[in-house]
Amino acid sequence: MTTQLRGAAALVFAFTLAACVAPAYAANATQCTLTGLCYCSNADFGAAIAEKVAYYRTTIAAERAKGKAIGYLSVPLSTVAGAEFGVNREVARRTKERIEARFGENAVWVLDPTAKEADLPTIAGVRASQGDYLVMWTRVLEGESGLAEGFDFIWFAGPSDFASYFKLTGTGDMDRISAYFADRVATNPDFKRVVDSGRVTAQSFRNYYALRASASFSVGAHDEWNAIRIANQKRRDDPKFGIVQQLPVFFDGRALSSAEFEREVGTGNAGACKS
Repeated sequence: MTTQLRGAAALVFAFTLAACVAPAYAANATQCTLTGLCYCSNADFGAAIAEKVAYYRTTIAAERAKGKAIGYLSVPLSTVAGAEFGVNREVARRTKERIEARFGENAVWVLDPTAKEADLPTIAGVRASQGDYLVMWTRVLEGESGLAEGFDFIWFAGPSDFASYFKLTGTGDMDRISAYFADRVATNPDFKRVVDSGRVTAQSFRNYYALRASASFSVGAHDEWNAIRIANQKRRDDPKFGIVQQLPVFFDGRALSSAEFEREVGTGNAGACKS
């Protein structure tokens, strides 16, 4: 065999071997939860999702064993429409701390779904989608019976939670946010990379955090709202719970009335996979 033929044969063998060992990616499939909400999720993340759900159920049980009331914080996270992931994660951490301080650190524990320990792993170079995360968080929220029995209250982040983070005073708030933006670009390399990519601009950042920053403009928060609404409906219909033991729901630091938290909101990620 000539050198050229041997080289060609080796190349063909290499490509054949690579094809044999290349990872096979699972197709997205519709995954439904106890509350009847369905999401388009990748089966490759199934084990990781189950592990996280078990971890949080164990953590919730441990905190409840300390005599604490358990809260769930719903907050925007994605870098979209002027929002930035890193900033939102910091807002969530600060909001969790403020809620626990408000009620008493010995009395309350708040689950922050943006914490790093909640991150799903990257599998074969693929990152988990919002559908994957909502399968996970809906299952955590609804609990083993669909009644959200692991929680005592739900907190949807609102404008005042973000205003507290940015130290807004009600005077010149947009100017203060613009100054924050300029300082963060200068001091935070991760944030600067996002800005340099064009995904966030000074104007979009200012407008989002001054005018839209809340769970009201979060796709995932819409799913979480509907999951809790369904769980509360199941509680109302269950003689062991009833109206008196519905989950209290807070938005922007204020407890909502039944007329508010019994209403369905627009669909976020929920829905079957599109063919």
